[in-house]
Amino acid sequence: MIDITKDIQPLTTFRNHSVEFMQQLKTTQRPIILTVNGKPEAVVQDAASYQRLLDIAAKADAREGIRQGLEDLKNGRTRPAKEVFDELRKKHRIPR
Repeated sequence: MIDITKDIQPLTTFRNHSVEFMQQLKTTQRPIILTVNGKPEAVVQDAASYQRLLDIAAKADAREGIRQGLEDLKNGRTRPAKEVFDELRKKHRIPR
């Protein structure tokens, strides 16, 4: 959970105390939201947490693709592979 007293900071404060904030990132593994004129403008997080976020997003994307494919199959929105390959061969002039 975000601690608004520590995890939301002005960009200037982050710039002036970057070493301390980098230590905070490593210790807490919570992102820091940087503001400019009181408005959130950027998020800074440690590399391991960012990689974890990317991995979670990739898994979610794959699951969604599978879900959509199964839905297409269920609703008859598919074609036989032979038909698709024949169409590709014809389109790209690939001999059999």
